[in-house]
Amino acid sequence: MNGDMNDKLKNLPKMDRILEDGRVRLLLDRFPRTLVVEFIRNHLDALRTEIAGSKRSEDPVEFSVLIDDMVSRAENALGMSMTGAVNGTGIILHTGLGRAPFAAQAQKALAETVRGYCALQVDRETGKRGDRHAHVEGLLKTITGAEAAVVVNNNAAATLLALNTLAEGKEVIVSRGELVEIGGSFRIPDVMKRSGAVMVEVGTTNRTHLRDYEQAVTPETALLLKVHQSNYRIIGFTKQVGIEELAALAHARGIFAMDDLGSGALVDLSRWGLPREPMVQESVRAGADAVCFSGDKLIGGPQCGIIVGKNEFVNRMKKNALMRALRVDKMTYAVLEATLRLFVDGDRGIESHPVLGMLIEPAESVRRRCLGLKKKLKTVAGSRLQLDVVKEYSETGSGSLAAEPMPSYALSMRMNGTDAEELARRFRMSNPPVFGRVKSDRFLIDCRTVGRGEFAFVERAVRKMVR
Repeated sequence: MNGDMNDKLKNLPKMDRILEDGRVRLLLDRFPRTLVVEFIRNHLDALRTEIAGSKRSEDPVEFSVLIDDMVSRAENALGMSMTGAVNGTGIILHTGLGRAPFAAQAQKALAETVRGYCALQVDRETGKRGDRHAHVEGLLKTITGAEAAVVVNNNAAATLLALNTLAEGKEVIVSRGELVEIGGSFRIPDVMKRSGAVMVEVGTTNRTHLRDYEQAVTPETALLLKVHQSNYRIIGFTKQVGIEELAALAHARGIFAMDDLGSGALVDLSRWGLPREPMVQESVRAGADAVCFSGDKLIGGPQCGIIVGKNEFVNRMKKNALMRALRVDKMTYAVLEATLRLFVDGDRGIESHPVLGMLIEPAESVRRRCLGLKKKLKTVAGSRLQLDVVKEYSETGSGSLAAEPMPSYALSMRMNGTDAEELARRFRMSNPPVFGRVKSDRFLIDCRTVGRGEFAFVERAVRKMVR
């Protein structure tokens, strides 16, 4: 090791000096001492390794600069990993960022529920054990017109529970064109296998007729399954059988009909010029015995799977042994109940629904918000940031409204001496993290998914970068 490297290593501060610094003492007030000391020790080890492997002769890092960097990294490493974030990606239902942001009413309900104890599963009138499903079952019955409802931890679980309850050891007939794969490589055939049902494929990838189902029914058939292609589209020479026809055939043969709607929609999105999604209410009216859908996508609630349908079948699902493993907790019920109330409140409720609000917002309104953010960041960064408002496209995300990009606007930025990937990393490492996307060596923040109330977080991140 040459003398230059030896000097650099000797110039690294000792632990005692670091711990005496005021900025580090503030860290010690916020985080356990053991974690802070361990982080500093690891950080110094990493610096020694970096210096030993460096072939460049650079000036020693000043103590104050080293502490600033160390404290910044420690705050990110030692703080809560589950933090709020600014979603500038333009993907409304971003799975990595927690999908649906909750309405203010749902946030309030969640805070009240977790404040202390809550009446999760107790009958207030009698004081005896109650039914946790009752918190949302009445609302779901009112909104969808179904006889009964039950909630589990996601829509894959809803499909699993329904199939296991209605068709374990029996045949389930499904179109080849509806054997979807959802995020994380979970496939309908795999879920069906785990449920204990026997899958029978009919039709072809692009065309399936009612006669295909008719010819496949045997004494071993328990259920006809329809799966909504929510995360992809087949166009051109196609044919699908509607749930109304399937339900009529099923009931004529003395078997069940089930509709897996995936994202689920409780309002007609075509009112606002969006593609029309099949609504839960329509499947119920069509005669489906069970309808499954997600609570955290177009409904805008917490992660959960919802099953509505005939009272006889839903009650069987509630008594299924799997229900114990798939049931949801008090926080899910609190957020879901408050979110469902928005749909009962008609247009007034929809106005305060974050997901629907972002879906239907005109592009011109997004552009004006971009201009407002540009003005704020220009004041903070001056000439350090090159800022432009550009036309872009947003997405619904999470397999909802597939292949339907929405015209939008984004704030495009470039920082002098910093490439776009590094700029994106710095935004992600801010507190709270700011997520966007990189395109053509520019970092973009799509303002369809960024509200004015979040401008201060973006401004704080930029202020820290240019400081």
